[in-house]
Amino acid sequence: MAAATLRLTVAQAVVRFMMAQKTVVDGETLPIFAGCWAIFGHGNVAGMGEALHAVKEEFPTYRAHNEQGMAHAAIAFAKASFRRRFMACTTSIGPGALNMVTAAGVAHVNRLPVLFLPGDVFANRLPDPVLQQIEDFNDGTVSANDCFRPVSKYYDRIQRPEQLIPALQRAMQVLTDPVDCGPVTLALCQDVQAEAYDFPAALFEERVWGVRRPRPDEDELAHAVALIKAAKKPMIIAGGGVLYSEATAELLAFAERHGVPVAVTQAGKSAIDETHDLALGAVGVTGTSAANALATDADLVLAVGTRLQDFTTGSWALFHAERLTVLGLNVTPYDAVKHGGVPLVADAKVGLRLLSEALGAWTADAAQARRAHEERVAWFEAAGRALAATNAELPSDAQVIGAVARARGTENSVVVCAAGGLPGELDKLWAPTRPGGYHMEYGFSCMGYEIAGGLGVKLARPDKDVVVMVGDGSYMMLNSELATSVMLGQKITVVLLDNRGYGCINRLQMACGGANFNNLLEDCRYEVFPEIDFVAHARAMGAAAEKVASIAELEAALERTRAETRSTLILIDTHPLITTEAGGYWWDVAVPETSTRPEVGEARRDYEAQRRFQRAIN
Repeated sequence: MAAATLRLTVAQAVVRFMMAQKTVVDGETLPIFAGCWAIFGHGNVAGMGEALHAVKEEFPTYRAHNEQGMAHAAIAFAKASFRRRFMACTTSIGPGALNMVTAAGVAHVNRLPVLFLPGDVFANRLPDPVLQQIEDFNDGTVSANDCFRPVSKYYDRIQRPEQLIPALQRAMQVLTDPVDCGPVTLALCQDVQAEAYDFPAALFEERVWGVRRPRPDEDELAHAVALIKAAKKPMIIAGGGVLYSEATAELLAFAERHGVPVAVTQAGKSAIDETHDLALGAVGVTGTSAANALATDADLVLAVGTRLQDFTTGSWALFHAERLTVLGLNVTPYDAVKHGGVPLVADAKVGLRLLSEALGAWTADAAQARRAHEERVAWFEAAGRALAATNAELPSDAQVIGAVARARGTENSVVVCAAGGLPGELDKLWAPTRPGGYHMEYGFSCMGYEIAGGLGVKLARPDKDVVVMVGDGSYMMLNSELATSVMLGQKITVVLLDNRGYGCINRLQMACGGANFNNLLEDCRYEVFPEIDFVAHARAMGAAAEKVASIAELEAALERTRAETRSTLILIDTHPLITTEAGGYWWDVAVPETSTRPEVGEARRDYEAQRRFQRAIN
């Protein structure tokens, strides 16, 4: 007896397959695809457009204003959902598709699931070259979508209907796998999208995807226990993998039972309540003085669910102990062995529990917890001074952060940010108390992620007060999804800090001995100095908007607009040079060996002095 089939177009099959995939969150079975972002054009309007229209009441289609923006929203949705649910994005061929490549880089670096469905050229090549086609004179198989290859965890071009069957199954394996997790690109040739085929009905049967939790190897576990017991000054660095594994309770239990203090990465912030006495806050280049003090002397670092990028490790110059052991508890072997790390390959939730059980009653030297407490007290005093309100004509970023924290709190809010000087200040100064209360895209540090990301967070967590903090530089790069948030009735609050330029890079330029050049608007070539009316711009997109002149006015506006139903923008002018001096650590940014400017020579000498602390093992 022949197996049952369904005659569908390729586009219809893609949509029906997505609708059949499910997951379980807090005991409730939910669609694993929360919908599809779509900007229709040549290459997807006929195929994917028709397929999505047919199920618009059951499977949401969201219309954005920019392809990169909608992809950022999808990525933020997945991050805010701790990778348990995700979204798809479909575009036209050519520029529509290429607009998503930057976002694909964001998803790839941050190991976040999103399904990209760009239109592609005709598989039959009869209209060749079709409108928007990129031609390679030496390779007839190349299209613009080949740009997705290096920023996709799985890539395929669908040139025949039957190719879709294994491609969809492979896509789901990548999107749900804790190790392979990342963006998937299925480039859909536009003639094939519309082509019908008798697909096996079994392809569209409901499937529930769970969370795979690999257990540690027994020998690796025993070795890890021996290393921890031998350590005199252990500490934990918790990364985003703790959140994605939903291992925050296990992390806290481990820290408390064994007396080991916990620092966090940008992705790992909110993995532990930062008001807890064993919580050191952020570590590394933008870390707290407490975390960095303990990291400098640590003889063992239990790195849980982190890829140990240079901001976390101070470009691997932060750790000064002569004999340092990095114990990598990570589901990904690639990350577990970085810089000579000793691997403990396992899911964070399972790994922490089994490691704690194997350690039994062992606790770290009590002096480690006492030092953590002392360093925390000193840090919070310094942070309090940075966050305090003043009457300065141009407040610092830190003072704005203080106003947001006082007015909106950390209990029910999610602060969203991505690039510029704000990530460093937030990493140090924002103290989340609940998992997911801090949402930072700092793996790719992608300017323009902020507002679109805030929309994605709101879609994932509609019960939360989503506050986007963004500088004028990032705002100008990509702000159009503010209009999308208004259109969708998904209220976000945007706090826009205007320092008239790229203040963060200007400070970095100065730190490297460079002259103020081409970063702040006043240091750029211009005929007419730009005076941008951000309030009028936001209002033109349908948002409520106002400008405040002081920290006190900002706090009042944040309180007043809490009940506003529309997305809201609050603008405040800030100082481009002031940054929190407390905390922080060196970052390896190469300084020119030769220059006619003495400032550069001095910066080079400082640079060479700091490089001596770098660990060579990698």
